[in-house]
Amino acid sequence: METPNQLMAIQVTLADRSYRLKIYPQEEAFIRQTIKSLNQKILEFKTNYAGKDMQDYIAMCLIDYATQPNNHSAAALQPSLKHIEQLLDQALQL
Repeated sequence: METPNQLMAIQVTLADRSYRLKIYPQEEAFIRQTIKSLNQKILEFKTNYAGKDMQDYIAMCLIDYATQPNNHSAAALQPSLKHIEQLLDQALQL
């Protein structure tokens, strides 16, 4: 069983904002790939739907991932997306 002292801190950038995450080392590659994929999807939405704000692009991205048929990675993304959502909520409260 993993304990909190095994967590490591990483810095990621999502939607032009930097976030510090505490993760288990074995999750790093998956989390970085997930963030990269999310940023690419956000860029795709920015290109296709100019004039929206960043929160709109993030919402479209999350809806897209959540509604993908046969997306077996959606369940694996759930904890990461939940954490990202919490970070965004905290940032909006500042």
